Amino acid sequence: MEFLIVEAKTYLKTIENTKSQTTYKTYNTVLNDAIKYIEIDNNHLSISGYRMKIASQNRKTIAKKVSILRSFFKYLENKGYNFRIIGDDQISVPKTLPKPVSMTNIKETLKIADLVEYTTIITVFGLGLRISEARNILLTNINKKWITVIGKGNKTRNIPLEKHIKDTINKYIKIYSPKKYLFEKNGVKMSDAQIRYIIEKSFKKIGIKITPHQLRHSFATEMLNNGARINDVSELLGHEFISTTQIYTKLNSSTKLKNYIKAHPLCSH
Repeated sequence: MEFLIVEAKTYLKTIENTKSQTTYKTYNTVLNDAIKYIEIDNNHLSISGYRMKIASQNRKTIAKKVSILRSFFKYLENKGYNFRIIGDDQISVPKTLPKPVSMTNIKETLKIADLVEYTTIITVFGLGLRISEARNILLTNINKKWITVIGKGNKTRNIPLEKHIKDTINKYIKIYSPKKYLFEKNGVKMSDAQIRYIIEKSFKKIGIKITPHQLRHSFATEMLNNGARINDVSELLGHEFISTTQIYTKLNSSTKLKNYIKAHPLCSH
């Protein structure tokens, strides 16, 4: 068991700089908790005890935690350990469609937002960013036509800088004079939590509760609804697989169906 603790610490160090702070903390919590329940017998490594411990949690949470353990076991395998894993069978999780924020609510919020709120929303929504990506925007990565974003696994991608977004960012920089990162507070890069708070507080002004990631969903949905190619949207979002982006086409079909049923002359109104 001691070797597992040592290896887990080493593994966490290898991923610390390749994942967001939130993801890293989740990995750290899951591994530290799971190791207490993992049993080793010769070349068998059983997580059944841990599975029993988390059995009352919802399917999505269990699937995520088991997935983290699989990543750790894959790391052990790559280091030459040869364990037969017991209890890591796949959890079936029903796929749910993302819930974008309507353009009506976004526009309504922007109308009453201050410059910090406006810039944060415009940047996250207008570029389809994850919170961690917005947090890590360097001033040196912003130019006249493009903005370079650091995504998952430190992968970079270039996103076209639409004129309104560019003008908003330039105004924000001129007034607040950030030193290194676009989003700073008292000269220090904002955390994920600080950016999340700004966005959530802004939408509360119009009486709705959202998560910042829903703005990313809104970006993808609006782009596809307005005729953007799915390959281009996938690249803009930084998706590794186009199948991840295809969920938004399902959402688009779902929306069209609702509108069809609502408008159909034979449906009751």
